[in-house]
Amino acid sequence: MKKLLSLFLIINLCYTCLADTIQGGVSERGFNNSQNRVVDKKTGEGVGNAKISLPKENFYTKTDKDGYFELDTKINGTSIMSITKEKYKPFSLTVTQKTFDKPLELSIEKSDAHNITIDTSMHHLGDNSFSDNSANAGEFQSFATGPFFTKKFNFKNINTHSPVYLIIGSIIGIDTLMARSMGQNRRPNAYASPTEVYFNGNKIAEVQINGDGQKIKIPPNLVKKGINEVTVKTGRNLMQTSYVDYDDIEFMNLSIEN
Repeated sequence: MKKLLSLFLIINLCYTCLADTIQGGVSERGFNNSQNRVVDKKTGEGVGNAKISLPKENFYTKTDKDGYFELDTKINGTSIMSITKEKYKPFSLTVTQKTFDKPLELSIEKSDAHNITIDTSMHHLGDNSFSDNSANAGEFQSFATGPFFTKKFNFKNINTHSPVYLIIGSIIGIDTLMARSMGQNRRPNAYASPTEVYFNGNKIAEVQINGDGQKIKIPPNLVKKGINEVTVKTGRNLMQTSYVDYDDIEFMNLSIEN
């Protein structure tokens, strides 16, 4: 049997007098800025014309030529913020209004021929039936499209000497027992099975908690040169036996790193 991966990721943001520099889900103290900024991870220079979006808030903007941007919206509860820029890896972060109490410096990394952006849209899986106590339930921004998401992509430039990873940029709404034990939901009498991830029809991971930058190693024997397929399947309420009750989740930014 293939070993399933349980993913653990907690994003701890520091709110100090300095700006926070966030790189791929890791927060560290950066420079004192008066505005939010997107910078190149390698050079530290501002990235102009990067797209900033908070889909739940229907907020979209772009950075100026020096990488600065203003957040001209109020964030209610928890939201997913996404940053996309041509020739860069997609980046997303789970944020609240408090995240922007101090300016953020967001570091994004250039892509190469072995990195593939599979999808940058927000996706809501489930059945539109969820409790107000579910993890981030109030933050769902669209109706569910069903219990699973599948997409094919073309992997032409495989580096056979390097591992291949599937990256889930951000995911919210998971109501597993582990998520409940970590305080991510307040459902005392119900919990769901984990979200499952498949690659070319094979189950490669179980996602137990909500978070950003979740990295899943893909077994080398499953990766093909040419067309490959990724599937994300939401869990089920394990306390409901009279009918199938799917866990409502949302995720954004799927990519491949090799």
